[in-house]
Amino acid sequence: MPRPMTMAEKILAAHAGLDEVEPGQLIECDLDLVLSNDVTAPIAVKEFRKIGVEKVFNPTKIALVPDHYVPNKDIKSAEQAKIVRDFAREQGITHYYEVGCMGVEHALLPEQGVVGAGDLIIGADSHTCTYGALGAFATGVGSTDAGVGYATGKAWFKVPESLLFKIEGELAPGVTGKDVILHIIGMIGVDGALYKSMEFGGPGMKSLSMDDRLCMANMAIEAGAKNGIFEVDEKTIEYIKEHSNREFAAYRADEDAVYDAVYEINLSEVKETVAFPHLPDNTRTIDEVGDVPVDQVVIGSCTNGRISDLRVAASILKGRHVKKGVRTIIIPGTQKIYKQAVKEGLVDIFIDAGAIFSFPTCGPCLGGHLGILAKGERAVSTTNRNFVGRMGHVESEVYLASPAVAAASAVTGRISSPEEL
Repeated sequence: MPRPMTMAEKILAAHAGLDEVEPGQLIECDLDLVLSNDVTAPIAVKEFRKIGVEKVFNPTKIALVPDHYVPNKDIKSAEQAKIVRDFAREQGITHYYEVGCMGVEHALLPEQGVVGAGDLIIGADSHTCTYGALGAFATGVGSTDAGVGYATGKAWFKVPESLLFKIEGELAPGVTGKDVILHIIGMIGVDGALYKSMEFGGPGMKSLSMDDRLCMANMAIEAGAKNGIFEVDEKTIEYIKEHSNREFAAYRADEDAVYDAVYEINLSEVKETVAFPHLPDNTRTIDEVGDVPVDQVVIGSCTNGRISDLRVAASILKGRHVKKGVRTIIIPGTQKIYKQAVKEGLVDIFIDAGAIFSFPTCGPCLGGHLGILAKGERAVSTTNRNFVGRMGHVESEVYLASPAVAAASAVTGRISSPEEL
């Protein structure tokens, strides 16, 4: 009889061709997908060339998504994107997303049905863990590992210990998955899940939409986790079937699986939460924030650039105007989301409110373009990181929040709850 295993252990064992694995074990696994973007793919391509093979292991199992500096912001970024484009054409990569059909990678791939339950995915981007919302084991790697993945379709792993987050209760009105994950990171710290699998399950899952789960899995890395993974339920299966015709495997943890720690999260006790500079675990609930004026508001990213996020922002901005002097930048996660926002009249609401509506891009999230902060400036953002210099000058500040709090803050000019409007 195999030992009782967690979700992460079962997926890794299956892809290693083993009956069972245990934490700390070193294994080699077959990969379902290797992902890179315009920042990381050029390095991976260089490493791929060094191996000496002519063709990638499977052109249908590699995803190349130029999303960080595309459309190109300067000559250097144009050259980076060209390397990715040329490699995609040379190798016949199926999942290459050029300008016009691209999106922020971790919003795009679930939408396109490229990822699904039971998959083992590596990506040369730390927020690859997003796909755990669908019941996949997905983790970020370095570009060297991605280059080897291009060539061999394999990667080695040290099996992580698992943490179980038992979700109970229901979200209070106005509280979202962003607040929940900020609450959790604030509770366990940015190293509280260091090289561990964060597994989410329990009856409270019913209260979390797929967009909530994608947001939460996305930020598992901000607690230091190897991956975040959600148990597969009816919502997951409905989402996968809506977006893909691929077969999938729904793994469920054994009842007597061993966890390094178990945390009980009562959703009804979670409040709107903001992460202060300069770490995602420096959290305060909205009633503890105080008077924090802001110069810029960013709503978007692979964390909160989905249509549900834009709808929330629009519901708050409708009939209102952003405060004079507050730059408000709204970025849809994909072209499909962009089009839906236009169709629903959300873009009109944003523009009438004095905000700018962008094409899909990572943009200012990593200090790339379209909203870089100057010395002394402060932003509230729905992105996932607020490290020193993350969005611009090292003496600027980023506060992480939900789309609702971000939109309300744009109106008041200071970090605010929608209840204050």
